[in-house]
Amino acid sequence: MSVITSFKKAAIIGAGQMGLGIAYVTALHAKIPLTLHDPSPSVLSSAHTKLSSLLNRDVSKGRITQSVADEALSRVTPKSGQVEIEGDTDLVIEAIPEIPDLKISLFELLGRTLPLESVLGSNTSSISLTKLAAAAGRKDGKSATRVIGIHFFNPVPQMRLVEIIPALQTSQETIHRAKEYGKACKKEVTMSTDSPGFIANAILMPMLNEAILVLEKGIATAEDIDTTFKLGMGHPMGPLALADLIGLDTCLSIQRVLHTESGDSKYRPSGLLVRMVDAGWYGKKSGKGFYEYPSTS
Repeated sequence: MSVITSFKKAAIIGAGQMGLGIAYVTALHAKIPLTLHDPSPSVLSSAHTKLSSLLNRDVSKGRITQSVADEALSRVTPKSGQVEIEGDTDLVIEAIPEIPDLKISLFELLGRTLPLESVLGSNTSSISLTKLAAAAGRKDGKSATRVIGIHFFNPVPQMRLVEIIPALQTSQETIHRAKEYGKACKKEVTMSTDSPGFIANAILMPMLNEAILVLEKGIATAEDIDTTFKLGMGHPMGPLALADLIGLDTCLSIQRVLHTESGDSKYRPSGLLVRMVDAGWYGKKSGKGFYEYPSTS
């Protein structure tokens, strides 16, 4: 049974793999018209092409009709350049890089410029929602109540979960509307308090880091580590392949935030991970991580 959301117009900020996926489920399942923002015209163009390809694949597999795909694509309006959100937008989800200062600056802008009826969502994997809410509320204080974590998982079209994380300041109405939106996107919803890593990354990131340390110490090859997890523990993919999929730069950013916020040494990133990011080996998106990914272009 489909869930009807109260949101009438959305904005997704960031057109990378997460922003693209969020735009896909918002337009196709929640049926909300949206603007997809990114400073790079080439990134936006690529995202729009990929969105069309995802919808066409759904048509070819018989999941949706061509008319449904066309309607979903028509709901997405790409916008490049500086972030300027139209005043009638009542849902914003940022999916920009996991860099605290970038997100804080964005939420200051959103809190200043959008009406109080708008929900301000973040797809952050680790950054404190309470800090983002405080940034949004610097002008009038009230804007802090409408900030909430709406954390999707990669790849968004396939992964069935969305994690909802209220800030300390978040109102019950904002929580209700965020959960309603997650369900409208055909996701299961879990709730977490605003604690470093929330549910998923508080557990996942130390596991990925330990796998990298096992490789760094020469205990086993990348292939044997991943095969052990797939065949011995029933995981759909091994931790090193998963880190490549997430992006090693993203993994490093998350672990640094967790280490700083918690002070717990279990979140300290391995030296090998740091060196690989320094080398520009980000995983699948760069063509090289723990594995090689030949270009399909």
